[in-house]
Amino acid sequence: MKVLPDHGLAPYHTFGIDAVAAQIVEAESIDDFVTIWRDSNFNTMPKLVVGQGSNLLFCEDFQGVIILNRIKGIALTETATSFCLHVGGGEDWHQLVSWCVKHNIGGLENLALIPGCVGSSPIQNIGAYGIELKDVCQYVDVLDVNTNEVKRYDAAACQFGYRDSIFKHQLKDGHIIVAVGFCLSKQWHPQIAYAPLNQFDATTVTIQQVFDAVCDVRKAKLPDPCKIGNAGSFFKNPIISKTLRDKLLVDYPSMPSYGVDDQHVKLAAGWLIDQCGLKGYQIGGAKIHPQQALVLTNIGTATAEDVIYLAQYVVDSVVTKFGVGLEHEVRFMAANAETHLSEILAS
Repeated sequence: MKVLPDHGLAPYHTFGIDAVAAQIVEAESIDDFVTIWRDSNFNTMPKLVVGQGSNLLFCEDFQGVIILNRIKGIALTETATSFCLHVGGGEDWHQLVSWCVKHNIGGLENLALIPGCVGSSPIQNIGAYGIELKDVCQYVDVLDVNTNEVKRYDAAACQFGYRDSIFKHQLKDGHIIVAVGFCLSKQWHPQIAYAPLNQFDATTVTIQQVFDAVCDVRKAKLPDPCKIGNAGSFFKNPIISKTLRDKLLVDYPSMPSYGVDDQHVKLAAGWLIDQCGLKGYQIGGAKIHPQQALVLTNIGTATAEDVIYLAQYVVDSVVTKFGVGLEHEVRFMAANAETHLSEILAS
């Protein structure tokens, strides 16, 4: 365990907004996490485990301890049919994908350049270009800080859903993801149904080509958080009834939608925001990215309040035009615990 002398949070979340914590510590092992929860200096304080902070907005100073997950390691074993990876929760996600591509292990390449650590990936059930984490996850190892025991949850027990999992609900508090297991087939089948990957021929395309294409597209469409503060996709793609979708298509025949089940479809939140004419819209130092309406950015001077008001403006605009509510994907952190856009503006 390493206690950091600096309390500023800007380097530890990709929005880069100035905020401070009462304490920041690094945990490099399961024992470090156990020690932190037992330590008399910390046991009465609120605690938040952070990987790279790529899905966080600190709405105010955090009156507790930030624990940086720095558990590392990639262990590879093989069966006759699969590559099996056991990966520490503190490993960088994109570096894991790059490692797999370098070793000609397919299955994760569609998820290239998604910011964050491996330990965060099951929480959101991250996904892109037709692949979600649930498709490749074999298990998740979770430390229960109340018992100091590590329990392994197989993929079914993780209750994965669209940008959702058990780690947002029953296992949200007092449980820390310390490792993730992946099972990747040796019989690689490229997932190239989504544009721009559908340009490839499934019989000839390589893992490297899919990886490169995904990286190129994400770099062109999404701002680099190292240069422009942001937390990636700020809003979830809303799921609505097919009945409402059909009504909207009368006025918006080009509106994209994707089937979820017999009763529901998923809309593209970025498209809805774009149709409201909000690309480039700015409040204070917070700005909707000119090329990607789904991304709210810190142009260098944004306060948390700027981002909050911009987010609410987006929500209100989409409701007014389409009658569809947007839910933020980014986690909002108040002084002592997680909060929600609606709760902040109601207070």
